[in-house]
Amino acid sequence: MNAVISNTQKILADAAARGAAKSLAYAGEVTPREAWELHQNAGARIIDVRSRFEYQYIGRVPGTPLIEWKFWPGGELNPHFLTELQQQCGRDDIVLLLCRSAVRSHAAASAAAAAGFARVFNILEGFEGELNEHQQRGHAGWRRAGLPWIQN
Repeated sequence: MNAVISNTQKILADAAARGAAKSLAYAGEVTPREAWELHQNAGARIIDVRSRFEYQYIGRVPGTPLIEWKFWPGGELNPHFLTELQQQCGRDDIVLLLCRSAVRSHAAASAAAAAGFARVFNILEGFEGELNEHQQRGHAGWRRAGLPWIQN
């Protein structure tokens, strides 16, 4: 078996096991490095679900579309989230959702799964990770993993 296919299958199995252990409503959870590998080698779609402000000024994964889960600054849910997701991804695509700390992407993944997206995953730690004891981010997540990102 091809090593790339074998590794892709292992990543998806590990992600599904993480999801099952937490009784998630969606397919599972991937680490930032696993997400990048799935994106590079298995055609997975990374969708950023943060606010437009975060996407533009904090940084983003190059070439990744933005579909806001909640709008900034008020925090209102995007009523068109699922429609916009359907415009970017097929229901059987591997869809990887990314937010700041994996909280909004968890909620978005649950909604996507309920709408019929069979292979939707949350990217653990998000783009910057949770706040630490000093109320700072950046100690975990996509950027900390040294994966590709850009900033305006």
